[in-house]
Amino acid sequence: MRRRGYIALEGPIGVGKTSLAQLLARELGARLVIEDAESNPFLARFYEEPGKYAFPAQLYFLLTRYKQQRELSQQDLFAQATVADYLLAKDRIFANLNLAPDELVLYEQVYRLLDTTMPKPDLVVYLLARVDVLAERLRRRNRDFERYISYRYLERVSAAYRDFFFYYDEAPLLVVDTSEIDFVSNPEDLADLVREIDRAGRGVQHFVPRKN
Repeated sequence: MRRRGYIALEGPIGVGKTSLAQLLARELGARLVIEDAESNPFLARFYEEPGKYAFPAQLYFLLTRYKQQRELSQQDLFAQATVADYLLAKDRIFANLNLAPDELVLYEQVYRLLDTTMPKPDLVVYLLARVDVLAERLRRRNRDFERYISYRYLERVSAAYRDFFFYYDEAPLLVVDTSEIDFVSNPEDLADLVREIDRAGRGVQHFVPRKN
């Protein structure tokens, strides 16, 4: 059975990245890397006034994600299996979605300086789900600042993720439709995913779990 050194999970808001990362790290005996999105002081204000706070919120995310990845790299990322609940490259998804053209030019200059020094994952697991499922998951977790997230914004985020990963080629990619499965409550769903991760090869592969 093959084990990946560095696995990054990605997907739109509410898809369940952090919960799955915690389960996978435990299952694989891996180090867990969790992004602390709620510590971003601009995030709640961004959801209330996106035009005003998009740039500081995005720059804060980029710099804190870079700092965390750099610290991991200095600790020798490859000495221990690692599962992260984000991919640094996804930062550009939200930048392109939310920033004004002049802000995006400045952001891209900063991003390119930082990205060249970062290690790439051995496997990226892209989690997707229908927008109605994402909206329901957000409703259930009931975070205060997320109450400002509209259904329309979730649609835009989901579409942006699909576009991004359609062209993604920086690492092997496993695409997983989570609309009808529950990794937290159903151990069989988790076991199925672990098997797919173990046998994932190069390029892009898709895993659409079938329910009985």
